[in-house]
Amino acid sequence: MRLLAAVLLLSTVLSACGEEEPDPTPTQTPVPTATATAQPKEFALPCYPEAGFHPIQGTNRTNLALGGLVYDGLYELDQTFTPQPALATGYTVSEDGLTWTFTLRGGVTFSDDTPMTAADVAASLTQAKTSALYGNRLAGIASVQAGEGAVTVRLTSPNGNLPALLDIPVIRETGGVPLGTGSYVLQQSGESYILQRRNDSWRTPAPALETIPLRTVEEANDLLYAFDTQEISLVGTDSTGVGALGFSGSFETMDYPTTNMLYIGFNTAQGPCRDAAVRQALGRGMDRDSICSALLSRHAVAATLPAHPVSSIYDAETAGTLNYSLQEMDSILTQAGWSRSDGVYQKGREKLELTLLVNQDNSYKTGVADAIGRDLTAAGVSVTVKKLSWEDFTAALSAGEFDLYLGEVKLSADFDPSPLLGGGALNYGKYNGPTATGLLSAFRAAQGEERTTAAKELYERLGEQAPFAVLCFKNWSMLSQWGQVSNATPTQQNLFYGFGNWSFAN
Repeated sequence: MRLLAAVLLLSTVLSACGEEEPDPTPTQTPVPTATATAQPKEFALPCYPEAGFHPIQGTNRTNLALGGLVYDGLYELDQTFTPQPALATGYTVSEDGLTWTFTLRGGVTFSDDTPMTAADVAASLTQAKTSALYGNRLAGIASVQAGEGAVTVRLTSPNGNLPALLDIPVIRETGGVPLGTGSYVLQQSGESYILQRRNDSWRTPAPALETIPLRTVEEANDLLYAFDTQEISLVGTDSTGVGALGFSGSFETMDYPTTNMLYIGFNTAQGPCRDAAVRQALGRGMDRDSICSALLSRHAVAATLPAHPVSSIYDAETAGTLNYSLQEMDSILTQAGWSRSDGVYQKGREKLELTLLVNQDNSYKTGVADAIGRDLTAAGVSVTVKKLSWEDFTAALSAGEFDLYLGEVKLSADFDPSPLLGGGALNYGKYNGPTATGLLSAFRAAQGEERTTAAKELYERLGEQAPFAVLCFKNWSMLSQWGQVSNATPTQQNLFYGFGNWSFAN
């Protein structure tokens, strides 16, 4: 039960790209009212002591979320997924883009008052490279070497936005809870835990709260009860995820963007979707705005490109050429030789009939799949929605037994779409586009303004080939007791981002 709760709770998300984990069918999160409840109690947070507090090797999302107050990385990501300097103050890059040298902030100490060193940073990144939590995003790192006040990272291939991947906690192992350089230190007295503010933290401004009590919970029902009775002050949740918890009562909700992308994958190797024109047309037949508002309860942002719309590389002009338009859908199919007869597009004796697979374990996703199936069928493309268990779903994808499938991937913060393209772990549709591969390499290597240009060229090619159709990026939510917190700026990687600027009720 405790393991299940660890999978379900809070907002610090595992960093690996890939499919979602199968979980029980979610319950609908109640919509909070605007009526304030009784005066909230002191600001307190939950923790799972038995799950451990290691910020790199840990798996409990509740405890990992606390890491944003205790640990720092070389960089931290803001709400637009832009890396902001933290323990690093700058970097230099070799001409071939493979060697990055990061200058470390001086005067930083761990919570035991000992100086942070380059060796600590190198050891932390090396450990993270082999962890389940961070291993995938760091797979392109060949080596990490400590220098004098600097750390050198060597890559196997260029990545012009490497800092976006380096919000890894810098730690020093002690045999117990690792030491951190953050604004707070975790302290234990008997079976009680608190976060104690450090007076020598490098961060300014210092957080307003001197101590933050931690309430021990052991399973999901404990967390629900503690939040509903105001014993804890806030939680983070994926309101449309598998097994979403049903928080009740009155609370404030603040959504924040994530890199979790919902998309439709196409079978480009066989069936009608082997034709790029059919794939393009289907992408124009999907009403993303309705999906986000009506089916995902506005906990998502519509998108047509594999980058979040708040990101600087999201090209609105290219995105607009892929938006919902039944007129454009019909035009593309007509030019490709399809004509509508008896309500269904046909080419010769072939009818445009497709099978859409979806994992039945998530009611939100089955709702999205049903809506897409209905809309496309009404527009002349006969779509049968097939709902499968997680095991059967992944087996069918691996066997190529589909025309379309509804998928979700957690992209890395540099919005690298490699998992969905040639050689990627999620390329179930067997797409292989040499031109797109070259443009992907150029995008990955590009830095600064050149990266924006390279992204546009890649997205234009993906729009032409349509190996997949992006639907939206999910939002996660921070739920807090009414009136207890203001000026909060949560992010996907750090629920407590900018905590020094948060304000709290007395």
